[in-house]
Amino acid sequence: MIGRIVNNIKGDKYIWYIIAMLSAVSLLLVYSSTRSLAYRDAHGNTEYYLLRHGFMLGFGLFITYIVHQIDHSYFSRIAQMMLLLSVPLLLYTKFFGVRINDASRWVRIPVVGLTFQSSDFAKLALIMYTSRMLSKKQGVIKDIKEVVIHIMMPIVLICGLIMIDNFSSAGILFATCIVVLFIGRVSSKFIFAIIGGGALVAGLIVAFSWFFIKDHGRADVWLGRVTSWQHPDINSDEFYQQKQAYIAIAKGGLFRLAPGSSTQCNFLPDAFSDFIYATLIEEYGLLGGAFILFLYLFFMWRIIVLVKNSPRAFGALMAVGLGVSMVLQAVIHMGVNVHLLPNTGITLPLISWGGTSIWFNAFALGIILSVSRHIEERPATTPSPKKEKKKIVEEIHG
Repeated sequence: MIGRIVNNIKGDKYIWYIIAMLSAVSLLLVYSSTRSLAYRDAHGNTEYYLLRHGFMLGFGLFITYIVHQIDHSYFSRIAQMMLLLSVPLLLYTKFFGVRINDASRWVRIPVVGLTFQSSDFAKLALIMYTSRMLSKKQGVIKDIKEVVIHIMMPIVLICGLIMIDNFSSAGILFATCIVVLFIGRVSSKFIFAIIGGGALVAGLIVAFSWFFIKDHGRADVWLGRVTSWQHPDINSDEFYQQKQAYIAIAKGGLFRLAPGSSTQCNFLPDAFSDFIYATLIEEYGLLGGAFILFLYLFFMWRIIVLVKNSPRAFGALMAVGLGVSMVLQAVIHMGVNVHLLPNTGITLPLISWGGTSIWFNAFALGIILSVSRHIEERPATTPSPKKEKKKIVEEIHG
């Protein structure tokens, strides 16, 4: 049976290798960085977190395998339905979701007790929907009224609802959509109009939070993060995480091969999630951190190659959107850990400790590999890549 499964693994083999390597690194780092969490919540049973995380990763790989067997054109048919479901789901999360750190981002699944971030579902839905609009309905990108109704409003609405409690995720999703629009050859004046509309909505959300919500709501958190980043000595409590990350990075040096040797994980809050990259550098050095960055960039390069060879505009645009979203999140996470950016509270995709977020990433990877599988299985009579590339451009231009 295992041999049959292996034989059915299709798509870009390099992407599969990257997934396997990042999963292996994830297991090692989570096992190392959850020691203090284990002593606090599980009577020192670190194996519990290793087995739990191993199950989440294993099931995630299973999701990737199943999804990559599905023809990616199927996701075009369900994109609109998923987008329509996203709006009430985000609203439900805001008013009835599980609140952690004054933010309501999670929905609890009855019976099983698992929680998931509705923004993860909305991200998939919006990227699929935008890709569908650009590939199937070319008329919408040539008329400003159609652009506002079919593209601008969905992007601004979904990103705005996410931003209420999760500024960083909303920003990453919005930037991803802009990249997809640019690749989809949407007029630059329309793209700038969408950016302007997004900036206006973001400003209104910040202003409303600051003036009408008790203690300034999430706006106070956002301002505090930027202030502590610019002036780390003003508020030592808010800068505590970054100081501990500094120490972890300094201990790692240029190169180190010491899995499980992290000591800063005992002092660094969220060493297994928001600051796992600092833990990685402590145990494997700056060269180890650079290698992980290289894996994400190489992953993006493989998607670019995939897009160049894709015979369908929808698959190409969707793969770019999902890939850019994942890589951009990874780069921002690394930037936060080395203090190039303010704290955002986002995790490192495929490596950080997580629950259902791992499965959503696995689903996205399955879609990307489905696009890749379709390219591999093209009939021998399929036109050359140059002709197919011309076809995609013509399809995008209408």
